[in-house]
Amino acid sequence: MLDRYREILFNGYNGIAGTLSKRLRTSETTGPLALSLVVGMVAGGAAVALRWGVDAGTWLFQKRLGGDIGEVLSWISPSLGGLWPVCVVAFGGLCAGLISRIFAPEAQGHGVPEVLAAILRDGGRIKGRVALVKLAASAFTIGSGGSAGKEGPIVQIGAAAGSRLAQWLRLSDRLIILGAACGAAGGISATFNAPMAGVLFVLEVVLRRFTTRYFGLVVISSLTATVTMRAMSGAGDYPHFIVAQQYEPVGLTDLLLFMALGLVCALGARFMIAAMDHADHLFSRGISSMMWRPTAGGLLAGAAACVAPLVMGSGYEAIREALSLEQAASDARISLALGLFALFVAKVCATAFTVGSGGSGGVFVPALFAGASLGGAFGVAAEWIAPGQVSPPGAYALVGMSALFAASAHAPMTGIILLVELTDNYGIILPLMGATVLATFASQRISPFSIYTSRLRDRGIELHEPAEVNLMDAVTVSEAMDEVFDRVSDQMPLTDLIEIFQRSHERGYPVVNATGDLVGIVALRDVEEAILRGRNPETTTTGDICTRRVVVCRPDQTLTEALSMFGGHGFGRIPVIDPENPKRVIGMLRRGNILNAYLDIWRRSEKAAVRDELVRITREQQAMTLVTAVVGMGAPAAFKTLRELRFPEGALVGAIRRGHETLMPKGDTIIHPGDELVLLTTRDREEALRAWVRTVT
Repeated sequence: MLDRYREILFNGYNGIAGTLSKRLRTSETTGPLALSLVVGMVAGGAAVALRWGVDAGTWLFQKRLGGDIGEVLSWISPSLGGLWPVCVVAFGGLCAGLISRIFAPEAQGHGVPEVLAAILRDGGRIKGRVALVKLAASAFTIGSGGSAGKEGPIVQIGAAAGSRLAQWLRLSDRLIILGAACGAAGGISATFNAPMAGVLFVLEVVLRRFTTRYFGLVVISSLTATVTMRAMSGAGDYPHFIVAQQYEPVGLTDLLLFMALGLVCALGARFMIAAMDHADHLFSRGISSMMWRPTAGGLLAGAAACVAPLVMGSGYEAIREALSLEQAASDARISLALGLFALFVAKVCATAFTVGSGGSGGVFVPALFAGASLGGAFGVAAEWIAPGQVSPPGAYALVGMSALFAASAHAPMTGIILLVELTDNYGIILPLMGATVLATFASQRISPFSIYTSRLRDRGIELHEPAEVNLMDAVTVSEAMDEVFDRVSDQMPLTDLIEIFQRSHERGYPVVNATGDLVGIVALRDVEEAILRGRNPETTTTGDICTRRVVVCRPDQTLTEALSMFGGHGFGRIPVIDPENPKRVIGMLRRGNILNAYLDIWRRSEKAAVRDELVRITREQQAMTLVTAVVGMGAPAAFKTLRELRFPEGALVGAIRRGHETLMPKGDTIIHPGDELVLLTTRDREEALRAWVRTVT
């Protein structure tokens, strides 16, 4: 009876998802509009939940735990009372590392690079549990005082929610990417209460393209998220930097100094990116455990907080203070400028320790903090250079925020609009635009990698214009592995194993037990070593000599990831396991498989380029049109070959998109649920083809 109820619920679930999916896929306007609205509401709610989580973490870690530890340390020695951040931030890093390691390792770090990788390599597909794990890990990291912001995590949380919703509805890759983009934009907009900045951030950083279609839908999601957040919040729950006076440039000297600040911020941004990269490499190479890296980073970030307490957390209060800087007395200018510059260095280092070690937090607000500190220091120095001819240091801090963020993220429009939305200061727009654009240009000339894309270099994903993906990242292990392979029993005598090696000329086999579970792997060298050690071939079994600690790979991993396993261990073959049952071997991946798969995808990419050009010419010459359709679960076309489907007269299958790859159609190609069919027909037969498509998909 229980199984019957489960079957009914499962069928009902699939029925609802299938109906919604078909309506969303067949609608060019209503479907994407509905998706952006729903994702916007979810992202707005997620931003509020993240804020509540960080507030709760701040109360628990800093006020309660930090207060108790401070009292104990003060009791031991009054001079030790100020060292409580070292313990608290490290403990927060431990909690964040533990929950990420157990439930979702991809929840560690910025959040934005992981979204970029998912869009470029996985068709926007992000696991749903990433959103919950990221929220909890960020609350631990930021709430304990780690130097990070909520904006990176909310990008990943919103993108995961939007992607998961689109996947549940079994939508095409295009709509899954749209769902992820809408979630990211909604999250940024709701966190900053800056809807236009959220839109521009996604278009400049995440999607890296500007189209009318994407812009309109992302705007709708951004506005919906902002409205949702405001409905659930009070007036002071979101950042808004009220500046006492409307800053305006004083004269030509002031404008020139603002431009010079842009160049200084470009150097500051490159320093921040280099610090993040070095910290990432230092912790990943020095500490193997993903759980202990954030702990070690928390220790160092806590030590920095002991020296400069303002670097703890996001640092909104410190930014407000920097924006309110007035003209300094002549005898205090040097010390104030040096203090602000030291705060800039301390914030960059603390952020590198926190996020570079794998702590869950973003670098968006730390970049604004660093820009405000560096800009304020420059403004104080400008007073000394040209007294009476420059704006107050607070104006330079405001421009420095936009310039340094834009230079680090390569997102000038986001930086400009964000600062205008956050401060309502339009009088400073001229130097703000000039310094921000100049800083971005100089930073891009120094290096094409931003603070978000620099971490993707080791994954084989190149983000130069135009965006491109390493071919090795376009092929999964499942496409390259051998599905037909021999296994040997762990009870097989060594004599039989030797005969098998002599007969097959193979150099290794997976070893399984009586139930078919993977026990280990045995190589020819294992047999040779056993004989040299004098083991009796009659009584020695394969299980006695096989390697038990086996390096395995999953079918959904890319060849780049698999190749790193070969290079790191010197193996000639690696078992491929079932993700649902890690003890079950479903294939073998050899070095030669990787080379053959790479050559095959290269040939297919060349053929695809030629085919795309032929389709374009055909459409221009014969007024033809494309019709796309995604095959749903349980559709008549599912699990049939192209030869078995009777296509309408005049219809041609141009390509089949499956996940992040494009298949060249053949008669024996089997259609799977989720495949997107790209059909070509003449315009006078388009309606008939669309009607036929609706009946089979």
